[in-house]
Amino acid sequence: MREILQYIHKDAFFHRLHPGTKIFLVLAIGIVTLLTLDIPVLCLILLAVLCMALIGRVLREVLQQMALILAMSVIFILITLITMPNGQVLGYLIPGGYLPVTTGALYAGVLLTLRFAILIISFQIFVITTQPRDLVNTLEKIGIPIDYNLMFLIALRFIPTLQIEATKIHEAQLARGYAPGSGFVGRIKSVAPVMVPLVSNALARTTVLGLTIDMRGYRTRKRTPFREEHMNLPDKVVCVVVGLFLIAFLGTIVLTLF
Repeated sequence: MREILQYIHKDAFFHRLHPGTKIFLVLAIGIVTLLTLDIPVLCLILLAVLCMALIGRVLREVLQQMALILAMSVIFILITLITMPNGQVLGYLIPGGYLPVTTGALYAGVLLTLRFAILIISFQIFVITTQPRDLVNTLEKIGIPIDYNLMFLIALRFIPTLQIEATKIHEAQLARGYAPGSGFVGRIKSVAPVMVPLVSNALARTTVLGLTIDMRGYRTRKRTPFREEHMNLPDKVVCVVVGLFLIAFLGTIVLTLF
């Protein structure tokens, strides 16, 4: 399985867009998603986001992470079924009348699930089609302090690194004869032998990372970008189209309120 949030080098449409254009696109998708309460509309947005992944030639990489999204979706639905028993009762999770499944809770669970899937997939498309150095340069130009940019970049780079290292530690434990068992209990037992060395290695890596940052002159606060990104015609077209759609959507919401 490909690492989560790892940049993928391709010559595709979204790879050629300016990072600022992609940031604006992700923000617009997030605003529309969070303000929408209609499940069919959210399904259309999810379909549109998957079409974006297809156009950007990263659909396969996005679908490889669907197992995580589905697992979190099940958790969201279960939490809403337990904590929001509103509406008509459709059944019970536990026979005997315990933990009722209501229409209100089911609606809220599906709503949260669709929102979560749209936000995660759109952000994933943004990250895997944008080089980290270009993202940092763009965030710095729009006024984000360099310290926050550095923390964001380190977090993005650490996620795939930790995933690779966790896989290696797990394979090493299996090679040494560690057999936690199968099924859900076996997976739970296999977490501790992986997490302890993983956290230890991550803490040790922070020292090396700090020394590397100092050696590259981070404290001087003087930076020279390797290359400058400029907005081209496709970027302007995407910004105009997305901006008009966002204005129309917000205008529709205002008209419904008044």
